[in-house]
Amino acid sequence: MDGNGSEMIRRARRATLLIFLSCGIGVASWAPMVPLAKHRLVINEADLGLILLLLGGGAIVTMPVVGLLVSRIGNRMVILVGALLVALVLPLLTTLDTPASLGAALFFFGAGIGALDVAMNAHAVVVQQKVGKPVMSMFHAMFSVGGLIGSIGLGLLMLPGLSPTVSAMIISMLLVIVTVTQYKHILPVEAGAGGGHAFRFPKGPVILLGVFCFIFFLSEGAMLDWSALFLKDSRGFGPAMAGAGYAVFSVAMAIMRFSGDGLVHKYGASKVVFYGAVVAAVGLLIAVIVPGPVAALGGFMMIGFGAANVVPVLFSAAGNVQGSAPGVALAAVTSLGYAGQLAGPALIGFVAYFVRLPVALGLLALPMLAVGITFRKTQQ
Repeated sequence: MDGNGSEMIRRARRATLLIFLSCGIGVASWAPMVPLAKHRLVINEADLGLILLLLGGGAIVTMPVVGLLVSRIGNRMVILVGALLVALVLPLLTTLDTPASLGAALFFFGAGIGALDVAMNAHAVVVQQKVGKPVMSMFHAMFSVGGLIGSIGLGLLMLPGLSPTVSAMIISMLLVIVTVTQYKHILPVEAGAGGGHAFRFPKGPVILLGVFCFIFFLSEGAMLDWSALFLKDSRGFGPAMAGAGYAVFSVAMAIMRFSGDGLVHKYGASKVVFYGAVVAAVGLLIAVIVPGPVAALGGFMMIGFGAANVVPVLFSAAGNVQGSAPGVALAAVTSLGYAGQLAGPALIGFVAYFVRLPVALGLLALPMLAVGITFRKTQQ
């Protein structure tokens, strides 16, 4: 490869890292807003769960279309539009005071996240192929770093007295700056390079990977949408620090994802997914069963450690399924994954309405364990 080609790949890799970072910031900034929204709208957990359906709904409606757009016109414009939509909607989530208006905003917020998610992961697969070694976990580590920044950033900006809206606008400006300076370095994709004239329901291994993603997206979505409310109502955290749970979760994820590519290379995907699922499930049970803030944060940290490299492994597998273009296969898998994030908040809300939020969260440990066991068996 000549010098120009190497420089192009280096810039594309850096751009992808920063896009993952900004996406993580955007997604996680919603976590500390959840208790504020519940208080502002004066609603219970079940009603909040219904509103949260629309966030996942925006993503899952968008993703199949985005997969086709990625395969036909490339990632650049999809990433640009998706990221700018997230930045535009984010401040609105702190001001809207009716269930209908907040739900509509969350739908468009989810649509932007969904578009960005498919496009950046499809591009990450291409960059990984160009680099010639595993780098997917590194990209997802940057998403987790963004999760840390977003989940505590809003609270830290509010501590000096800034309003949630002004704080969210500052975060949005950061997202815009990253996007407009980096999207031009995304590798171009030739029109028609992805196959398929229309969305086709996935078959075989893509479906199974999608089901696994469904479960872990549901679990990760629970951390995003419910951890702050759990810490506030069940563990006595104040509004400014309610995002600490998702922050700890994100830190643990980032640490493990920075070493994830090496772990996959050394131990194999099967063991990484199996033991990761076990650690995540045990951490979740500790967080919701053992009283006290230290146990809660420690449990969230274990969830992050365990879950960190499960989704990157699944995405890498989807991006390399024989007979499917990366953009199209990833669109199918992430669509099924976001179906979990779509169903998760409402399901947890309804269950929490009857049996309390800690119990509703704790029940997620069972499907997480099932993913680890099933994936290990399919790889033998």
